[in-house]
Amino acid sequence: MIIAQGAEAIIRREGNKVIKERVSKGYRVPVLDSKLIKGRTKREVKLLQKLSDLIPVPEVLEFDTNKIVMKFIAGDKLADHLDNYSKDKRLKICNLIGKQVAKMHAADIIHGDLTTSNMILKEGEIFFIDFGLGFVNEHVEHKAVDLHLIRQALESKHYRHYEECFDALIKGYKTSKDSKLVFERLEKVEKRGRYK
Repeated sequence: MIIAQGAEAIIRREGNKVIKERVSKGYRVPVLDSKLIKGRTKREVKLLQKLSDLIPVPEVLEFDTNKIVMKFIAGDKLADHLDNYSKDKRLKICNLIGKQVAKMHAADIIHGDLTTSNMILKEGEIFFIDFGLGFVNEHVEHKAVDLHLIRQALESKHYRHYEECFDALIKGYKTSKDSKLVFERLEKVEKRGRYK
């Protein structure tokens, strides 16, 4: 059963497994297409394996050149449920998101698509999913852009609670030793966005 389809991949569920399969692009030169698919699949697997010791992420069961098989996570996708929780639960979740992003960034891992659509709450844990745009980079700029993305996601999808949610997330992120530098860069990133 197909559960999601994006520009890069088709995601199917088969029982207790999720299969993410990258699709060929007809407009790309076949050799380049194959190289890109293989490289992106390998990179995503490496990120998930590295993160598995730091924060909750899908468990990789097997993979090949264009496909990743992961354990299915039965829980609430935060994009669909965050607004329905009590204020206390919502703020605890956002604080935990901030702490987990701080751990991820401390390992120089950038998610690249940090939204509540890529977070699943299961038994008090928040699983970060879909690292298809993720990469490893130590620069503060990329960490600030990750925070900018989650801020935009909260503002557009969860606008009724956006400010308190983002404040709770920022409090959680302060556990990062680099938080001051990242927040300073975040201000610059947001000014750039405003004056485009």
